[in-house]
Amino acid sequence: MTSVRRSTAAVAGVVVFAAVGGLLAVTATSANAAVTCASPTFKRQLFANTTFSGTPKKTDCDAEISENWGTGAPATGLPSNNFGVRWTVTRDFGSGGPFTLSATGLDGIRVYLDPGTTGARKIDLWKNGTTTVSKTLNLTIPSGKHTLRVDYVNWTGSAKVNFTYTPRTSATIDKVAPLTPTAPTVAYDKATGKAKIAWSRNKEMDLAGYRVLRRPATSDSWKRLTDTAAGSSAYTDATLAKTGETYVYEVRAYDKAGNESAGSADRSVTTVDRTPPPVPSHVEATDGQPGVTLAWNAVPGAAYHLVHRRWDDDGGDNPVVQVAKVTSTSWLDTTVKENLDYSYWVTAVDEAGNKSAKSAGTHVSRGDHAPSAPTGLTATTKPAAGIGLTWQAPKTPIAQDLSHYRIYRGNKLVDTVRSTQTSFVDSGVRHGLTYTYTVTAVDFAENESAASASATAVAPTAGLAPAAVTGLTGAIVGQDVELTWRSNPEADEVDHYDVYRGQLVDGTWQYELWNSVHAGWTDPDEPLSHVQELYGSRGETVRWAVIAVDIHGNSRFGTGEEFSYVTLTEPVGAPDA
Repeated sequence: MTSVRRSTAAVAGVVVFAAVGGLLAVTATSANAAVTCASPTFKRQLFANTTFSGTPKKTDCDAEISENWGTGAPATGLPSNNFGVRWTVTRDFGSGGPFTLSATGLDGIRVYLDPGTTGARKIDLWKNGTTTVSKTLNLTIPSGKHTLRVDYVNWTGSAKVNFTYTPRTSATIDKVAPLTPTAPTVAYDKATGKAKIAWSRNKEMDLAGYRVLRRPATSDSWKRLTDTAAGSSAYTDATLAKTGETYVYEVRAYDKAGNESAGSADRSVTTVDRTPPPVPSHVEATDGQPGVTLAWNAVPGAAYHLVHRRWDDDGGDNPVVQVAKVTSTSWLDTTVKENLDYSYWVTAVDEAGNKSAKSAGTHVSRGDHAPSAPTGLTATTKPAAGIGLTWQAPKTPIAQDLSHYRIYRGNKLVDTVRSTQTSFVDSGVRHGLTYTYTVTAVDFAENESAASASATAVAPTAGLAPAAVTGLTGAIVGQDVELTWRSNPEADEVDHYDVYRGQLVDGTWQYELWNSVHAGWTDPDEPLSHVQELYGSRGETVRWAVIAVDIHGNSRFGTGEEFSYVTLTEPVGAPDA
């Protein structure tokens, strides 16, 4: 008799079923060759005895245990009575849970869970009979890998066997959550803005599917994106906005009873930012000094701002050009010319380089203003020269609008210098005195800036006095000394000449001022002269010095600089003063 359903083809030898792409591939092999069956396919061994002893007559793979051989042999080369068939499968039950084992047949059936362990035999219908025997058993299979073995024997008569194992999926019975999905990955496509989440499939037989969840990295609140089928292992999220935000994904498995696993390891992506910041608002331009001040409201998400400007002449077709890049919400334009009209716009730019549209334009008319004050004024002592000043040009107006600088010593204007000069030496100071200076800038319209910050320095203690007089001679005429000398070459600077009489005291010449001679106007070729009446002279040898004093009061007396003198022996008996 032929079998009702055969798991093998009728070929000489043995047939092996191997899982290929989810289907069973049939491969012929010899009876004694090693056979490997991909889980969850059963490995079937057929014996010509009821004790499962010796070498199986045939070994193959069986997708299910459901046979009805009637009174015939289960395969060629086997007897129709007194034969045994053993099915074995090892599989991963994932998180395990409640299952139902069901066995029916003629003659004997035994079912084992993890054979070789204590209590492995779960169903025992082992007797020779003429009626069908059956049993259904509910039990909990632990998580992980386990082996099921079904032994069937036919002693005499008809032969049939059927075995199934199925999870119990009632929510009131199954309280075991699936295992957490493993090996999660996420890949982000910058071009499309989509994220693909992938994971390894679970092993549970009662698995209903997977839930993909997402949350912003800044939040703990998860959003469920989808519930996938049990056989799925990936999902593509096409709902991400291109805002540059970071998102976190996790995957959870859920079974037919509604039990949900813990979340997988988190995986994150940062979206590409293609969203521009808002347009800057309330842009206002204010004319003043040292330029036009532009201000606007802060823009959320802006890393910096671009300022654009146009010169509004009568034609109105001048280009709009970018003139500044600033991180603040205001900017001072010091490059604008006076007495002209301008329009401004502002653009916001975020960290990703996305630019907003230009703001509404704002118009301003530039007036005629005084320059801004010079900055950085310093004053230093310059030996033999005076006090040197240096400063920095004002920020406005631009160079062609600046005429000159005014130099002030205290509140007194002492000089002016051209606009291209930012230094000055004040030689009109007196030895050793302290002076304070300020500088102002003046434009061609004679608008004068505010004064710079002041600077102070001490004049040198020597080197500023007129030169020593030349051609000095002296003669005693009666009771007078007559002195003559040539006028100094610095005639315009010399105010007068001081006449000193010197006496040698304890080896040191000590001088006393006896008279001052006004310089007046003299012919440089004509010598100057002075007659000094002598009082109380006692025949001493003395020195008579003539020292030029300039209009600032500087002279060589007391500075250590050499001056001119003549040595004379005065007469005896001159009356006392």
